[in-house]
Amino acid sequence: MAGADGRRPVVVGVDPDPSKRLALDWAADEAGRRGAPLRLVHAQGVPTRGYRSGEVRPSWEEWNQALHGLGDQVLQDAVALVESRRPEVEVSAVLAEGEPAWVLREEARGACLVVVGSKRLSGRRETLTSTAVALPLMAHARCPVAVVPEPEHVVREPAYVVVGVDGSPHSAAAVDLAFEEAALHSAALRALYVWQPPLLGVRDEDAAVQEARRVLSETVAGRTATHPEVELHHEVLLGHPVDVLTEASEHALALVVGTRGHGGFTGMLLGSVSQGALHHAHCPVLAVPV
Repeated sequence: MAGADGRRPVVVGVDPDPSKRLALDWAADEAGRRGAPLRLVHAQGVPTRGYRSGEVRPSWEEWNQALHGLGDQVLQDAVALVESRRPEVEVSAVLAEGEPAWVLREEARGACLVVVGSKRLSGRRETLTSTAVALPLMAHARCPVAVVPEPEHVVREPAYVVVGVDGSPHSAAAVDLAFEEAALHSAALRALYVWQPPLLGVRDEDAAVQEARRVLSETVAGRTATHPEVELHHEVLLGHPVDVLTEASEHALALVVGTRGHGGFTGMLLGSVSQGALHHAHCPVLAVPV
């Protein structure tokens, strides 16, 4: 929800684990750069685990009171951290009941950006934890979603943002946000078109690469006039898009990708590249809807 002055907030999901604060720090800095308010959201679900067989469970009222007490403390600590780190940022907090992905999706309706954390885990464990929030949020949110990995990665100087381009409306929207992010961070921008040769080969590979260069040039054309301070590098690279973008993200400030697809299942609402980037990128991933 926009504030009384019309500014749309940066929304961040607050993890109850005090050791996982990179997403909160990143969101506070982003709100400061944008001159936007910051809305801290902590979502609490329903207790379904944690009791041994035969153990007497507390009454609903007792559990609800205890849970709210813990949630309030989590938010108080998070607010104090933001006020210490970015005293100029206007901060609000909300304690909500429900699944985190659903709660953050609702909060995204009035936000300029939603930020969540993600711990890099292996295979099945990752699917059941951090990406269980990030994937449905990326698929359904109406605003960009930033997924900030734990642990923090090393940014190479001079700083740069990476954006994937494929000529679709989704990648055009991603380029717009990538220019904005690069400008906010006083960083350069690497716009990458990754061309993957077909399995059966192509009759004229040089012509295909030239077409990729044309699409890339047309996609970024005009943006430099809006952000003349951003140093732009655009490249056509050969390989699998997820592999190439993952490698490019290793020391980047952020990797920006577009979401895509129209399907009946959550996984089908995201392109394979945006999902792959979420799982494998070394830096924060910003997914941009159209």
